[in-house]
Amino acid sequence: MDKIGFIKKDIYNLECSVNGKLRNHDVELVTEYFMAEQKKNEAFYFKIEGDGHDRFSRCFWADATSRPAYRFYGDVVVFDTTFNTNRYDLTFAPMLGVNNHGQKIVLACVFFSKETTESFIWMFEEFKKAMPGGEPKTIITDQDAAMTRAISIAFPTTFHRLCIWHITSKFSVKLPHSAYKEYWREFQKAIWDIDNKDEFDAKWNIVVTKAGLTDHPWLSSMFDLRESWVPAYARQFFAAGMSSSQRAEGSHGFFKQYISKRNSLMDFIIRFERALSHQRQKELVADHVDAFEVAQSCFLELKTEDASKVVFNVSERKIWETRVAEVVYVKDSDHASCSCKRFEFVGIICKHILALFRRDQIEYMPDKYILKRWKKTAKSGLVSDANGNEIKDSADPGLLIKRSTMSRLASDVVEDALMSEEGCELLSETLKSLQVKLKLLKDGPSNNEVGGSSSQTQYMKDPKRVRCKGRSKRVTGAKEKAMKRGIRHRRECGHIGHDRRQCPRNLNTPTSLSNNDGSTPIDRSDPLFDEFDRMHGPTE
Repeated sequence: MDKIGFIKKDIYNLECSVNGKLRNHDVELVTEYFMAEQKKNEAFYFKIEGDGHDRFSRCFWADATSRPAYRFYGDVVVFDTTFNTNRYDLTFAPMLGVNNHGQKIVLACVFFSKETTESFIWMFEEFKKAMPGGEPKTIITDQDAAMTRAISIAFPTTFHRLCIWHITSKFSVKLPHSAYKEYWREFQKAIWDIDNKDEFDAKWNIVVTKAGLTDHPWLSSMFDLRESWVPAYARQFFAAGMSSSQRAEGSHGFFKQYISKRNSLMDFIIRFERALSHQRQKELVADHVDAFEVAQSCFLELKTEDASKVVFNVSERKIWETRVAEVVYVKDSDHASCSCKRFEFVGIICKHILALFRRDQIEYMPDKYILKRWKKTAKSGLVSDANGNEIKDSADPGLLIKRSTMSRLASDVVEDALMSEEGCELLSETLKSLQVKLKLLKDGPSNNEVGGSSSQTQYMKDPKRVRCKGRSKRVTGAKEKAMKRGIRHRRECGHIGHDRRQCPRNLNTPTSLSNNDGSTPIDRSDPLFDEFDRMHGPTE
């Protein structure tokens, strides 16, 4: 510790000092950061809007990695809001997808202060502007009225699937306790074990009638929405195997390891980018495994129409190994459709179709049964925006090589300078001079003029702290509730309406006795004694 030169308290004081200097400049820093990212790569997209009083209200951004990813994996989007991510209590809403390894990926991010239909419509419209490839096939959210209206307006052709986990978790709250305890298992079997629509309707009505809940308003509303969440209805729509927004919930938990509710917007973005880079590193590792490792052999080796590839070598290993675990009957062999609807729902054929191919000795797998989004080559091809401009993940492919070369050179120069005091002073002066020259080169000649473009840029004010509808309220105790109602509570006697000083139990002393200090004896005719006698019986 004696060699470090500072203690933990010094770090805390420095953080407080920096936060004090940056106060009221948060939105300015975020705007400049986004503009710098856009200058590095024109594919970076962002939009910031105010509330009409020059104060930050909402923000949308998508980087140069997320936009091409939507072109490859944007058929299904999972969307959910989260809270306690910044000091302003703004709602943070990442829009997520699933890549060819089954991993969740971030497609875009949003901050907004109000969870209204208008806010969601604005977000979805910006999403459509930024993303190539049109509307998604399916979007999965929780049950929110404002969000549902916005999706129907912004994505009229997209299937809106409600999170089945959020709905089934409400059964224990919405139903009477006795009915839930007795009939929940039957509701579960009706929801998960039935693939036929008519059979589900019949089973649901039987269970509801047995439970005596035919007039239950919440159950009736859920039955009316069954096409949006019940597997028997929703499995015919492609959703990459997802029936809930749990991937979004898990993503929130992952990112909250890096951020906290004390972060400013700029702090949040820096920490979020760090977490995002760690998440994308896992995708690179999976790409490497797919490229250089071969999956374990399966019970049936089928070649595709391209004879140079076999099926289990085309798809990612984990997905292929899990596709042989489902049990449902295969109907016909012409188009190899299965009643389990796994191919329609997941995009991967089930074991029953594979068994059918094996029985009929079909040697080649038709390409239509392997979606490109699950292949190794899913990310191949150019991606262009609405104007025909190519969206590149990196503006300069040699940027990392240049950075590495200059970092090694700088490290060698520093090591040589540390050999003497003169060397340190020379390097320090040279670096300061070089820093000034680089700043002039970066900003251009206009910055030398008084009132140049950078000084005239108008930034929005930092947002005010807001309370979003999804944030839970603070739990208040009985004592605090009683104080708010103006009712006093005496703990010793267990009654309300008086406190310790006015409790009749403390005032129950003989009237003939005088106080030792010569003060006036207690008046036994006080009305409080009548109340005490009424509660506890007359006193002697």
